[in-house]
Amino acid sequence: MPHVDIKCFVGRTDDQKKICAEKIADVIADTLVCDRSSVSVSINDIDKDDWKDKVWDKYIEPEMGHLYKKPGYSYD
Repeated sequence: MPHVDIKCFVGRTDDQKKICAEKIADVIADTLVCDRSSVSVSINDIDKDDWKDKVWDKYIEPEMGHLYKKPGYSYD
């Protein structure tokens, strides 16, 4: 039962988020060989000024050793 939690800057429409979630669900189901109905995707808007505190410090930095795709930026 894969679940993906996407955090991104504010500014995407609900339609863009729905399309993104559907495409991600397709890729996950195909790649991880699971039923598409088992995949869930959430997309959460984060204000750019809050990114470091709410995302980098809480989710990215502590999980750096487990990220299969690392960001091309840092807060060093």
